[in-house]
Amino acid sequence: MSTALATADKRRTTLSNGRPAPPARAAARRRRRGWGPTVFAVPALLWYGVFMAGPVVAMFVISLNKWASLISPHEFTGTDNYRRVFDDPAFYDALRNTGVQLGVALPLMIPLAFMLGYYLQLRPPGHRVLRVLCFTPGLLSLSAKAMIFMGMLAPEGGVNGLLRTAGLGSAATPWLADPSTALAAVILVDVWAGIGYTAVLFAARLASVPDGVYEAAALDGAGHWRRMWQVAFPVCKGFVGVATMLQFLWTLFNSSATVLMLTKGGPGTSSTTLSYLMYQRAFLQQDVGYSQAVGVLLFVLGLAGMVVIRRVLRQNY
Repeated sequence: MSTALATADKRRTTLSNGRPAPPARAAARRRRRGWGPTVFAVPALLWYGVFMAGPVVAMFVISLNKWASLISPHEFTGTDNYRRVFDDPAFYDALRNTGVQLGVALPLMIPLAFMLGYYLQLRPPGHRVLRVLCFTPGLLSLSAKAMIFMGMLAPEGGVNGLLRTAGLGSAATPWLADPSTALAAVILVDVWAGIGYTAVLFAARLASVPDGVYEAAALDGAGHWRRMWQVAFPVCKGFVGVATMLQFLWTLFNSSATVLMLTKGGPGTSSTTLSYLMYQRAFLQQDVGYSQAVGVLLFVLGLAGMVVIRRVLRQNY
C-alpha cells in the first residue's frame, strides 16, 4: 500500500512534460533568494541617488537660474549664466591656473611618490619613523597645513630666512603675495600633502614582491635604479592609474581650501582656480547661479580628464 501511495504522489508532482515539478518550498526559497540582492542594494542606491546623483542634477538646475542664494527667490534664465561665465576674464584665468596646477602637480607627485615608496620598501634604517613622517601630512587638517606654510613663506618666514643666511637675500620674496609665485606656493602645498600618503600606498603594493626577485636582479648586475624601474615599477602599473586618477580629482575639486587658506585667489586672480572661483562667486559674491555654471563645466572637465588619463595609461601600460 505504501508503494501505491508513493507512486500516486510522484504522479501528482510530475509536470506535463514528464519532469518532476519543483516543490513549493523550493520555489519560495528561490523567490526569496532572487529578492535578497535587490533588498540589500536599496540602501546603497538611495544613498547614491540622494548624495551623489542628486547634487549633480541640482547643480545643473541651479545653473539655469538667476539665484543670489539658496534661500532667496530665483528666476529661470536658461543659459545666461554660462554666457556670463564665458564672457568673464576671471574664468579663463582660473582655467589657466587649474591647467598649470594639474600639469605640474601630477607629473611631479606620482613619480616622486613611487620612488619614495620604493625606498620605504627597502626598509632602510629608521624606515618605520619615515613611514610615520610620510603619513603625517594626511593626518593634519587643512588649516594646520596652511598655518605651517604661511609661516614658512611669509616675508620674514623660514624660507626667506634661509635664503638670507645662505647669502641669497636677493632671492627672498613675499611668496604668497607675489603674482609670479603665489600659484607655485599653492602647488607646493598640494604636492607636499599628497606625496607621502601616496608613497605609503606604493610601498604597500611593492611589499608583495619577494626579496628574491630583487636579489636575482642584483646578481644580474642591476643597480637600484634599474631594479626600481624594471622590477618594481611593472608591479605598480595598475596602481599608477588609480593614484593618478585620485590625485587628479583631488587637485581639480579640492584645491579651493588650500587657495582660500593661503592666498584667497590673489594677488588679483594669479592663484584663482576653478574650484575656488566656484566658492568665491557663491559665498563671497552671492551669485549661486554663476557658481553652479562653473561647477557644471568643472564636472565636465573632470569626466573628460578621467577619460584622457584612462586612455593614455591603457596605451602606455
